[in-house]
Amino acid sequence: MFVTGRFALLVGVGAIPIALLNAAGAAAWLVFGAWIALCAVLLALDVLLAANARSILVTRRVPERARMGEPIAASVALQNTGRRTLHALVRDAWQPTAGAPSTRARLVVPPGERRRAEVPLLPRRRGELVSEFVVVRSRGPLGLGGRQARHVVRGAIRVLPAFASRKHLPSRLARLRELDGNTSIQVRGQGTEFDSLREYVRGDDVRSIDWRATARAGTTMLRTWRPERDRHVVILIDTGRTAAARVGDGTRLDASLEAALLLAALANRAGDHVHLLMYDRVARARVTGVDGAPLLPALSDAMAPVHAQLIDTDWPGAFAAIRSLTTRPSLIVVLTAQDAAESSRGFLGAFPQASRATTVLVGSTTDDGIPLLARKRDSRADVYLAAAAERTMRDAENVADAVRRAGGEAIAADPEALPPRIADRYLELKAAGRL
Repeated sequence: MFVTGRFALLVGVGAIPIALLNAAGAAAWLVFGAWIALCAVLLALDVLLAANARSILVTRRVPERARMGEPIAASVALQNTGRRTLHALVRDAWQPTAGAPSTRARLVVPPGERRRAEVPLLPRRRGELVSEFVVVRSRGPLGLGGRQARHVVRGAIRVLPAFASRKHLPSRLARLRELDGNTSIQVRGQGTEFDSLREYVRGDDVRSIDWRATARAGTTMLRTWRPERDRHVVILIDTGRTAAARVGDGTRLDASLEAALLLAALANRAGDHVHLLMYDRVARARVTGVDGAPLLPALSDAMAPVHAQLIDTDWPGAFAAIRSLTTRPSLIVVLTAQDAAESSRGFLGAFPQASRATTVLVGSTTDDGIPLLARKRDSRADVYLAAAAERTMRDAENVADAVRRAGGEAIAADPEALPPRIADRYLELKAAGRL
């Protein structure tokens, strides 16, 4: 049972005359007690006349998966199996990060009919969003109170990464089509293979002229080349403690997920095989052997429940786990945050040896506010902050130099710029014939 504000107002009405007339004594309190008794009788009558909230059949309609930050159209349906009209207040018990509205839905359900209440959601966190129950309040005809019931009807939504970096995908796919021979721009290098013949156009590479075909055709013929396919791209995402740091509106792990999804979408369209490993002390997610259209859904589904762990990453174990995905990776992309020399010793000590057939790329998310702090000198506190910012940038550059000396490549950028920069470097490796 529950009471409404109307009942409290009704009780207060009986106290107004006593307060205004300054009435006292047993008679006044006797009258006030009678008024309260009358209100209680009306409340009991209202509760008895309300539809039975426990006899309601409650069902849900929620999508299985959704992107973070995108609106979700969920709903709750009530079927009135009783003989009285149901005047219901419906509360769906989603967790706060689901972004459910704070107001309760109002429904009027005649006997034997069904009505549906929309529950718009706007998830703000990756992972599993769960609502275990729905609370239904059945209000009586006087509006003083009613009956309440808790219906255990579980609803769950897996919230996938936002993939905001997909806005960069069309321009990179256009560049990929150029490299793939769909336009007149062609490349030739160690990682390219013969595609077809076409007539020579001024500005083409004369080294690609096929003289035998030219003699047969009577005009200058050019060999076209395209980047080799079926390369293996391994994406290793660090889920250790450094990935939990806040950068901008999210964490470093969120930026790594965006970069991984953009690169995977590009490499998949290029015909390469993409492998994903999310690791700290153990493998938190692993995707391998998936190609074509199912790749991005599989990656998003694997990434969704993974969050940064407040532990140091086991880098020897992480790089050893790569060998379980494929024995011949052509590109290894490590998405981590190695910006301090002391904490990067384990990472640099286990750094895989780059070779002519394998390129190792290290992508790090940086805070674009640090350079601003380094330039500010307005007060004594600003000077100290600037010194700390300069130290941070110098340490990050030292780690990047160590990565280059080990044979890898280092890319550092803010969360918005990191995904397209890694995608551009992938295309550059394709154009140079190194992938």
